[in-house]
This record gives sequence, structure tokens and C-alpha cells, in this order.
Amino acid sequence: MAEVKIPQATAKRLPIYYRYLRLLSNSGKNRVSSTELAEAVKVDSATIRRDFSYFGALGKRGYGYDVQSLLDFFTKQLNQDTLTNVALVGVGNLGHALLNFNFHQSNHVRISAAFDVNEDITGTIQSGIPVYPMSDMKEQLKLQQIEIVILTVPASVAQKVTDELVEVGVRGILNFTPLRITVPENIRVQNVDLTNEMETLIYFLNHFGSTEE
Repeated sequence: MAEVKIPQATAKRLPIYYRYLRLLSNSGKNRVSSTELAEAVKVDSATIRRDFSYFGALGKRGYGYDVQSLLDFFTKQLNQDTLTNVALVGVGNLGHALLNFNFHQSNHVRISAAFDVNEDITGTIQSGIPVYPMSDMKEQLKLQQIEIVILTVPASVAQKVTDELVEVGVRGILNFTPLRITVPENIRVQNVDLTNEMETLIYFLNHFGSTEE
């Protein structure tokens, strides 16, 4: 299948559409309109139609969208039929929470290895995931062919660890540290700053009320 170039904002909405389509399919619903989708996922129907238009004719005027066909299409687009193993680097409080979560609502993403400096947990199994010492990180990432890493280490060592990840061919980093890490252009970094998100929420509540963003 040829790669479809789509805006980043659209790409972020695709998993939301996919999850709702799974719910519809599991409930036995055969078709859905853009208006119904809009009400469910809180994205206006014009945006949904524009997002879908990047992939060609996915629906029919007056009929809407066939749920199973649309679900099959986004399954392939999002590689939902392929299991992707990711690694967690940093098993502190947040790291432990992520291990417990381990993408249970997804069938195609799984944390399969974790790394930390704490000798009390290295060499143990935490939430079903083996925890290796940091000294084994580069070897294990190569051995397990892991290309995506969740980074939850202290900010003081985030760049050093990132440089080591780049050395072994990691292609994507979900960065939970407050540091904006520096990587080559071919590495994708997704920053998740929980403090910033909370402060932004508080700001909007204080200044604009509770309207959903």
C-alpha cells in the first residue's frame, strides 16, 4: 500500500477513530455517519470527512461509512494487525505505572523490556516485564530488535540515555522527561509533559471555563 502523506493533526486523530470503530463493530453496528462519529469522538463532522478524504473514497453520500470496511482500512493504516514491542527506560513511579498499564486497550503495542539503575529491581519481573540493568540496554535493544522506547529517566541523564538509544538504532522515543532531548532528524520524538498539560488545563478552566479543547 502506498504511503499516504497526511497532516500531523489528522494522524493524531486516527487512533481515536479506530477505537470507536472497534466499539461499533463489537456492538454489531454495520454503518455509521460522519455526524454520529462526530458526536461520539468530539470531532466535528467536517473535520472527520476531511481526515478521511486523504485516503480516498471511504464512504458513500447518503449511506455513510461501512463500519467493518473502515475498521479494516484503519487496522492496516495503523498496523493494528502487527505486534510492536517497545522498551521502557526508567522504572520509577511513573515507569511502574506504565508497566502496569502496558497498553492493555491495544492489541498491537506491548512493553516487552524495561531498564533501570536500581539494583533492587533489575533482574526481576515487574508486572510481567523483565527489568534489565542499564548496562544491558544497548545489547538487549539490538537483540530484541526494539526500535521504540518510552523514556522516563531523570532529566539530568535524559540526553545521555537518548544518545545511547540513537547509537543502537532506536527510531522513536516517547519522552516523559521535562527535557526536550536532541536527536537526529530521522528520529521521531513525542513529548509528553504531564505537568504542562495539567497547568494548561488549569489555565483554561480559570480563564475560559470548562469548554472542551
